[in-house]
Amino acid sequence: MFKKSWKHIGLMLVLALTLVLAACGEDDSAGDDSADESEGNLGNEDIELVYVEWDSEIASTNVIAQVLEEKGYDVNIRGIDNAIMWEAVANGDADGMVAAWLPGTHGDLFEEHKDNMVGLGPNLEGAKIGLVVPTYLEDVNSIADLADYTDAFGGEITGIEPGAGVVQSAEQSLEDYGLSDWTVATSSSGAMTTVLGQKYDNEEAVVVTGWTPHWKFASYDLKYLEDPEGTFGGAETIETFVREGFEADSPVAYEVLDNFFWEPADMETVMLEMADGADPEEAAANWIENNREKVDAWLETSAE
Repeated sequence: MFKKSWKHIGLMLVLALTLVLAACGEDDSAGDDSADESEGNLGNEDIELVYVEWDSEIASTNVIAQVLEEKGYDVNIRGIDNAIMWEAVANGDADGMVAAWLPGTHGDLFEEHKDNMVGLGPNLEGAKIGLVVPTYLEDVNSIADLADYTDAFGGEITGIEPGAGVVQSAEQSLEDYGLSDWTVATSSSGAMTTVLGQKYDNEEAVVVTGWTPHWKFASYDLKYLEDPEGTFGGAETIETFVREGFEADSPVAYEVLDNFFWEPADMETVMLEMADGADPEEAAANWIENNREKVDAWLETSAE
């Protein structure tokens, strides 16, 4: 009798253990299914972002690329010319950009391509463009003042890439302010800051095309020249655009890009670290690590 009872108890224990293991297996399977479902919601995991090769856009694009990679995306970033950047997103050759300066700097390109892309709104507010000089040039406070100091400046405004909105505005300012003896020397963002640094160290007269946010304002004492004619426009925003169909193809990435918003001080932190010699990827990773709460808010999506 006791033998039978122990035998029944043993069978019951084996059955119970089998049921527990089966339940665990089902839970694990459900977890795997959930993970697969979450992973599936990423959609197309290969994403390409394009940007104009300004320090500001190198900073923002590297940051958002690493944030998207946290979600599981494989992100390629590509620096190209202004016009080609807009064309690439409008034509669907690239998935998106976080580098659109509006309404002034990229205004013409926006009007040309706005019907063939999707705007997600500003990712940074309070941007500005204009002509910039060191504050030690106390007698030069307006673009109009440049006419009285042509020889001191060599009649030259140091610009960045040809075709950039700030360069076009600088060229227009020569006409608006009667600076017929002046020219805008185009180069690149890096070359412009090199000239600025060299002139600044020697306290020489120099005027450059400038924009905010930019690390040079943290490194040097600079000021924007007053622009009573309004050639450079008012405050600008930096905005995010994606190609048509991107939301359906990569819904989680679409939401992260839509959530992306930071302050000028955030961008300048990354830019200044880059200017001090850090690799853009390293500077971006450091900012992300030090601003986890803000990044986590960008990562909150409903598509998963």
